[in-house]
Amino acid sequence: MAADSTPPPRAAFDAPRLRILWSFARPHRRTLAVGLLLALAGSALGLATPMITKWVLDALNESASLTGPVTALFVLLVVGAAVSYRQWCMLGAVGERVVLEARESMVRRFLRATVPALTRRPTGELVTRVTSDTVLLREAAAQSFVGLVNGAVMLVGSLVLMGVLDLVLLGTTMAAVAVTAALFALLMPGIGAAQQRSQEHIGRLGGLLEGTLRAIRTVKVSRAEERAAERIMADARSAAEYGIRAVRQEALAWTVAGSGIQLAIIAILGVGAWRVGEGRLEVSSLIAFLLYAFTLMEPVTTLSQNLTSLQAGMAAAERIRQTADLTAEDTTGEPGRDASAGRPAGRDTGTQVPVLELRGVSAAYGPDAAHAVTDVTLAVPRRGHTAIVGPSGAGKTTLFSLVLRFLEPVDGELLLNGRPYRDHSHSEVRARLAYVEQDTPVVPGTLRDNLLLARPDATEEELRRVLHDVRLTEKVEALDEGLDSPLSSAHVSGGERQRIALARALLRTPEVLLLDEATAQLDGLTEAAVQDCIRSRAATGAVVTVAQRLSTVVDADLIVVMEAGRIRARGTHGELLETDPLYRELVAALRLATTADTEALT
Repeated sequence: MAADSTPPPRAAFDAPRLRILWSFARPHRRTLAVGLLLALAGSALGLATPMITKWVLDALNESASLTGPVTALFVLLVVGAAVSYRQWCMLGAVGERVVLEARESMVRRFLRATVPALTRRPTGELVTRVTSDTVLLREAAAQSFVGLVNGAVMLVGSLVLMGVLDLVLLGTTMAAVAVTAALFALLMPGIGAAQQRSQEHIGRLGGLLEGTLRAIRTVKVSRAEERAAERIMADARSAAEYGIRAVRQEALAWTVAGSGIQLAIIAILGVGAWRVGEGRLEVSSLIAFLLYAFTLMEPVTTLSQNLTSLQAGMAAAERIRQTADLTAEDTTGEPGRDASAGRPAGRDTGTQVPVLELRGVSAAYGPDAAHAVTDVTLAVPRRGHTAIVGPSGAGKTTLFSLVLRFLEPVDGELLLNGRPYRDHSHSEVRARLAYVEQDTPVVPGTLRDNLLLARPDATEEELRRVLHDVRLTEKVEALDEGLDSPLSSAHVSGGERQRIALARALLRTPEVLLLDEATAQLDGLTEAAVQDCIRSRAATGAVVTVAQRLSTVVDADLIVVMEAGRIRARGTHGELLETDPLYRELVAALRLATTADTEALT
């Protein structure tokens, strides 16, 4: 088993963790207060039962009527059932609301977080926090606080009434309870620590499993199923190991608690029988006292269960609250600025303000990482096709990440319609852009959902038009449910995913269309149709592509050559062939790839 690098957990009941857990329950404190009152009412009814039982026994001994005590027992039964039902429903509903609010908060936080903040953590671990951690939170936030207070009150109430019946027997009981409580207190911290470690390993397991399933084809081709399974199962075994440790300690705690109560009952029987024989205690009082001793197990059980639940809930609440550290994107631009202020100026006055501009931009993927791009200056005109080429690692995709604000520059400035990016929110920038990724994923949902993702108000006619432009009409007509057919990555090829993404982008009619090797997985005939779409779009707006195909390069109005994160040359296809050796090498490689594609088709 891999060495456990998880940092040691903090104390089980430290105040900061308890405050974190309470923060989830605080919005429902009024409902919890009502639930507590109902719980206390139910406990009071339960505590009255042994006294009424004593009343029944005394009535039998005195040959008195049993109508009163029997009626009282029946009333206690009916009222107690009603109170218990209401309390159960109320606290159960609060628990579900706490889970819903925690899940909604995390889901929205994930989707509003910056891309680097999300990609630094395994996706499966984030999913685990939304699913299994919130289940642990439900019991702790909704039941534990009420259960602990109610259990404590019921325990004290039982002991007080036992004292009313006989102080000597109460002293005997208290001695046994004190020993039990001390042993229980020693065991509880270990239970919480083991549960916290187990949950941490479950989160890591989720991250590894999600990543492995995403790369299942690579795993299978590499015949690495067993090795991948072992990596995942290392965390599964660790989670089970700590879970078993927690179960063993819980079992020991419960055994101690139960044995303590049984010891108290044995002592009560012995001492009580002696006191009855001495004439210092009535038989009915001894029976009532024994009933309280038997019911003493209930508050002890309630306290132990809720203490265990509280510990698991605190660990889960802390993990959930950690997601608040995810850096969020800004949702508003500079106050008083209109998001569209920059666009009309460039067109109406006839000035040549670029739609996009990078001025001396440098960027890195971490505070200590080397620059992925350095001192990049580039202006993208409002119309035309700009292609970016370069060897792998040149910084081409990083430029797109900067333009889309997935990544912020460490130096320099980006402008949209002549206005700095800092004056725009992330949403305002992306409202002017459409993007087709290199590895185009399928968004969960139907084909229609995927197409309408960025423009939900598009008409059926517009949908048919973009599907025709990217040669997807026949594919859609062949589906049983047409546009409403559910999609998954397994049901569509890489080329079809690219065309769906391109159709979605074209539907937007954006100011700038960004294509990151968007034709890499297309056959020659489909690529020709897509190139027509690009040329048509470039006639009315800006198109920026990271080019992999020769056809994309030669058609561009401006070609930018990148190397080692810098722009080394720019110009037309003919100009660069004459002036830049690296570009000639890239074109030679692209021409070979194009020839190979053509031969494959023939």
